[in-house]
Amino acid sequence: QVQLVESGGGLVQPGGSLRLSCAASGRTFSNYAMGWFRQAPGKEREIVAAIAWNGSVKWYTDSVKGRFTISRDNAKNTVDLQMDSLKPEDTAVYYCASHPTRFYSYYARNYNYWGQGTQVTVSS
Repeated sequence: QVQLVESGGGLVQPGGSLRLSCAASGRTFSNYAMGWFRQAPGKEREIVAAIAWNGSVKWYTDSVKGRFTISRDNAKNTVDLQMDSLKPEDTAVYYCASHPTRFYSYYARNYNYWGQGTQVTVSS
């Protein structure tokens, strides 16, 4: 069993920054790729960023490139999402997820463990 716990969400003004963190427990964290997803009201869950097992390869959806940075610390069993220059359209519940292999997928259905989510609201 794997537990993922997100933290760091909140209310921020447009142009501001937030750092989300996901703490993992229950299996060898460093063996698996991780992803950050988000889901806005009335919309499907979408992938935001992903990172391979050792952090060597990262991927971002086009709408966050240059603004968001994904990172992981395998010694601490954490994966973070630094979000800068936030926009109102970034408002969503953000989830971290664990992939069953070392390399990530772009599709939520391929991730087998999920956190409970953390709300990010970008508003003035």
